[in-house]
Amino acid sequence: MSLASVPSSSHTLSAHGWDSAWEAAFAPYAAQGLVPGRVVRVDRGQCDVVTADGVIRADTAFVTPHDPLRVICTGDWAAVETSGNPRYVRTYLPRRTAFVRSTSSQRSEGQILAANVDHAIIAVPLSVELDLGRVERFLALAWESGAQPLVVLTKADLVPDPVGLSYLVQDVETAAPGVQVLPVSATSGEGVDVLAAVVAGGTSVLLGTSGAGKSTLANALLGEDVMAVQATRDVDGKGRHTTTTRNLLALPGGGVLIDTPGLRGVGLWDAETGVGQVFSEIEELAARCRFHDCAHGAEPGCAVLAAIEDGSLPERRLDSYRKLLRENQRIVAKTDARLRTEILKDWKRKSAAGRAALEAKRGPRAR
Repeated sequence: MSLASVPSSSHTLSAHGWDSAWEAAFAPYAAQGLVPGRVVRVDRGQCDVVTADGVIRADTAFVTPHDPLRVICTGDWAAVETSGNPRYVRTYLPRRTAFVRSTSSQRSEGQILAANVDHAIIAVPLSVELDLGRVERFLALAWESGAQPLVVLTKADLVPDPVGLSYLVQDVETAAPGVQVLPVSATSGEGVDVLAAVVAGGTSVLLGTSGAGKSTLANALLGEDVMAVQATRDVDGKGRHTTTTRNLLALPGGGVLIDTPGLRGVGLWDAETGVGQVFSEIEELAARCRFHDCAHGAEPGCAVLAAIEDGSLPERRLDSYRKLLRENQRIVAKTDARLRTEILKDWKRKSAAGRAALEAKRGPRAR
């Protein structure tokens, strides 16, 4: 995004989400002569910050701690020192929400993708077969962030049959309880007005894999071709990373949009609450199990297994739920020594119980 693309006016901050609560939080920094602004892009130790007087370039040297979750991020409200050259971001205001995933590195650090987001828009392309497990993974991170998720089925024009499209929507709705699922076509305009109305009320982050049509969707919401677009491969529907940085854009109909690069890996990061929200029907069933620590394996009186047997709960949902819980536990255990000890004790207890059950099945040994 070029610096000239952001208008300079007294209403610029409010157009980017500034409100009385942010103003009150900023008061101590205003007394120090610092200027408020919202971070619209971060790259190479510097960031673009939109202020009441337009966009300025600022150095982030004062906000680069060792904790990767505390670095300056697109969507942050910053306190900027503008008197010198270069200008510096001195700090940022406490975040209301933060979208965080784990990195693909061996250290499994958290990576913050966007801050102060109200809506997490998960773009799922209909140009390829639906991957409901990936949708559930995105939703877990979205719920954990504190934002309201919304699943957008992009490229809906590729499914011209209304009945077939309705079945796809129902499939995703099953994987996304409590979440609006909206088919959208940036080509035909279907659903774009509905989506624009949803995002007009705050800050939204656009998430999805490469080739999901995020940049095309962003352009449709902006009403102009601001974001570059590349064609996807016909063989698998994947595309190259059109967007290489996270950009914050003010929408003409109100609201702010953060466009992100395509995400190849979406690792959980301390998202137990988010997982529970995605699989709320399983957690509600689990509360009715006979045993409070039911593992939903072979225990008598298991309400979850009963729901699978009568067809009201798809077995795929339980498998996905278990997978995400295990992954999240592994991530948390890497930074929590107490939890690692508890996991080891639980593993030893289950191993001992398994051996005892096997011995009982074999019967007493002859002496």
